Amino acid sequence: MLTVPRMAPALEAGRALSEFSSDVVVGLNHPGQKELPSKYLYDEVGSALFEAICTLPEYGLARAGKRLLERYSDEIVDQVPGGVMVAELGSGSAQQTRWLLEALARRQRVNYYPIDISRNALCRCQAELGQIDMVSMVGFERVYLDGLQEVAAQRRGEERLLVLFLGSTIGNFDRPAGEQFLREVRSILRPGDALLLGTDLVKPIGTLILAYDDPAGVTAAFNKNLLARINRELDGDFDLRHFEHVVRYDQSERRIEMHLRSTVWQRVVIRKAGFRFYLRQGETIWTESSHKYSAAEVVEMGERSGYRSAAQWFDFEWPFAQSLFLAV
Repeated sequence: MLTVPRMAPALEAGRALSEFSSDVVVGLNHPGQKELPSKYLYDEVGSALFEAICTLPEYGLARAGKRLLERYSDEIVDQVPGGVMVAELGSGSAQQTRWLLEALARRQRVNYYPIDISRNALCRCQAELGQIDMVSMVGFERVYLDGLQEVAAQRRGEERLLVLFLGSTIGNFDRPAGEQFLREVRSILRPGDALLLGTDLVKPIGTLILAYDDPAGVTAAFNKNLLARINRELDGDFDLRHFEHVVRYDQSERRIEMHLRSTVWQRVVIRKAGFRFYLRQGETIWTESSHKYSAAEVVEMGERSGYRSAAQWFDFEWPFAQSLFLAV
């Protein structure tokens, strides 16, 4: 089931729309490089498009994470002894989480708490995992840390908390911000709690570019949907015909960047935000980053953030790591 929001649905929706509007105005007013927060890519349409991206032959990341969990879930859960409750940050449909939950359910009853800002994603998660024997599920339609605080409050006695942050979502943060996020997660945990962190590893640039700019154009549609969402929810007048999906790799930062480039000089009005702005021909809006790591860098980042590295598992078909950290 999904938790009932604390406030009336209309108030909750109004607050979310106000936050969306504010973030859009701030990002599009950003000096130099206009930008939009990547979390807003994942409305109902965007979440469905992302699920399609995960099936593309060029996007090996999702399959790599799934392979590791399929192969090593028993080893992973053996590293976290005792009674365990599971919280997943940004669960999406949680298809790859099944392997971990089934491994845990072979030894105990499991309480699983997916946390996602998309209600539609939580509904798909319920459909995907809601029938696993010995697993009880309560979804939280929250941002990561708010949801994790609420899950931690459900803890009983000496029960340990296993936090899942899969799919290399940590790569959407700049490196300092990602490390700070891990510290904030740690502040909610007790010693002995665990964090399973998925990270995409450095690989050939051509491989990365294809993964984020597939020939079928699914990722382009996913990216442009952010502008369509602004049109739908904030009464914007973005003309999607005048934007193209652009992918870049920043070698010094070791990150993929997704942009939307204006193909003409244009004025855009976002009526519900009371905002208008101009785009020059060739100017871009930066919509997402995906940082790539080395295996050693992941361990160092975790240890600086208040964890001990317990184990790492690697996929070499598509270089990717699942790293288990214990809170100290």
